[in-house]
Order: sequence, then structure tokens, then C-alpha cells
Amino acid sequence: MTPALNKALPDIEALGTGGLKLTQHTYLGRYLVLYFYPKDNTPGCTTEAMQFRDHHKELTKLGAVVVGVSRDNLLSHNKFKEALGLPFELVADTEEKLCHMFGVVKNKIMYGKKVKGIERSTFLIDPQGVLRAEWRGLKVAGHVEEVVAAVKALQSEAKVAA
Repeated sequence: MTPALNKALPDIEALGTGGLKLTQHTYLGRYLVLYFYPKDNTPGCTTEAMQFRDHHKELTKLGAVVVGVSRDNLLSHNKFKEALGLPFELVADTEEKLCHMFGVVKNKIMYGKKVKGIERSTFLIDPQGVLRAEWRGLKVAGHVEEVVAAVKALQSEAKVAA
């Protein structure tokens, strides 16, 4: 089942660095920023990871947890995480279960050949486990700032509703 805006996340299960077992319940009570990226140690993905790293303290203060997802294995993720000093966990979706569930597997043209790749995408899940925002096919520049602004906006909505 594909996650839909303003609906609770369906059942998910994936393993990540640091012994993370990600399910739809893992981060209830906190905002979850789940970002999908094509590959460890590539220029755009490295830049994106560093931007989430650089905004990590701000996101944490807002009650948000960042989790990155790619098809790389745990060994690759651990090296990537260590090399960049990432303070958040990375999910190894080697079987593409999460990638397919969230609809981020796309056909791309690379060096003139059709290949299956991951479309850079981010999903924001609220503390009740409801998908509240999504960014698909995004550009890295300025994206993390958009995510921070979205978390702040959701917090303002929650305060008004309370």
C-alpha cells in the first residue's frame, strides 16, 4: 500500500545503521523526515546528506528525526555515515521495498541508457504517524530549509488546534 497525504503510514519495516528497525510506529510522538536518495558517496547525495547534517540540531529542537533511505547496503551506509559525520540513521533498502512503497523507483536515462533509479524525494510524517508533506523529484539546493519550514508550519497548526 502506497502512503497517501493526510493518511496514516501503512505497515513498514526496514533495517538501518545503528541497529535501527524502522516501522510505522518507531517515531510516533515525533516528526519523521524520511528522505530517499539515489546512492551513497555521489555528489548530489553527499551534498544533501551534509545539509541534513548541518540542520540536524535545528530539526531535533523542533522534535523531528531524520532518516535517509537508499538501496545501498549497511556496510556502504556505515562508511558514508562515518565519512560525513552524519548524526542520523540510514536505512538499507537493498530489496527496494520502501522505495517501491513510496513510489520513488523511476526509469531514468543515464549515459544514454535506460536504468531504474531512485527519484530524490522527502516525506514528512507527523507525530501521529500521518504523512503530511512530500517533495518528489526535488533539487538539493534549498530543500532542507523547505523541510524545516514545513515542520515549523505543522507545529503552528498543532498549537492553533490545541
